Amino acid sequence: MFQRLLAAALSAALLASPAGASAAEEVLDGIAAVVNNDVITFSQVRELVAVREHTLRETLKGQELIDKIKQLRLSAVNDLIDRQLVLQEFKKNKFSIPDYVIDDHIRTIIREQFNNDRQAFIRTLQAQGYTIQRFRKIETDKMIVQAMRQRAVKSAPALPPAKLRTYYAAHEADYSTPAEVKLRMIVLHGDTPGAKSTAGELRAKIAAGADFAKMAEMYSEDSTKETGGDWGWIERSTLNETLAKPAFALKAGQVSRVIAANGNYYLLYAEARKNAVTKPLSAVRDDVKNKLLQGERQQEQEKWIQSLRKKAFVKIY
Repeated sequence: MFQRLLAAALSAALLASPAGASAAEEVLDGIAAVVNNDVITFSQVRELVAVREHTLRETLKGQELIDKIKQLRLSAVNDLIDRQLVLQEFKKNKFSIPDYVIDDHIRTIIREQFNNDRQAFIRTLQAQGYTIQRFRKIETDKMIVQAMRQRAVKSAPALPPAKLRTYYAAHEADYSTPAEVKLRMIVLHGDTPGAKSTAGELRAKIAAGADFAKMAEMYSEDSTKETGGDWGWIERSTLNETLAKPAFALKAGQVSRVIAANGNYYLLYAEARKNAVTKPLSAVRDDVKNKLLQGERQQEQEKWIQSLRKKAFVKIY
């Protein structure tokens, strides 16, 4: 009974007091969850969330930080429960991964991530507090979980053409390139005496053939004057709507009217344009199919995981 109460107290500290590790957490490890006959400990949860939790602590504070860390840790507990259920199913079916497969996997990691330097690999493990045996167990478990999840998908689901069209229509923006304009701009501050009339005079000169870039170098009062007011290729979202609307109404080689906005006066010049382009379904069919298949596989895997949960004894403390 005492051990159970202690575990409950420690789990409360883990899930309800994320602003800092309690003294008990520093000294003792406790039970975060039980999955059939296996235990998931607080140290496993902390190991899984350490990097993301550190990021949260740097960017959030107060109640928002507490809520986000609680959510993160609870999600980690559930991820560890799912992993443990998969490992148990692997063991139940008396499957095995040959040692040479694991050896080859670790050699690949050393070759690709450590330039084939085994000593550098071992030093990195030691710096992170891992033994080679611990790392080997972690990688083995990853391989088991991946293999078992793939096994849960019996075959590629059928994808009728209507399903491809529906997905494409819902995600058309993913296959589109927005319109762009190669823009130059002259900016005159509104508090400059005669700014509006000067802008009108400049527009008249440019319309009569004066070079917009040279006019910008001579008269513009923004940071791009040294490059002739060059903004380069921009999308509509780059500008506020007061400037975006006239900018994207221009044809290549046209100069805008004088635009009053934000207390300033603007002249815009479109050097070139690129229209929005949407790839047709025929050009992206393979990508659409792959994304749909990936989603279908994930759904099948999640159904399988849920079936394991229904048959198991799972308790989160």
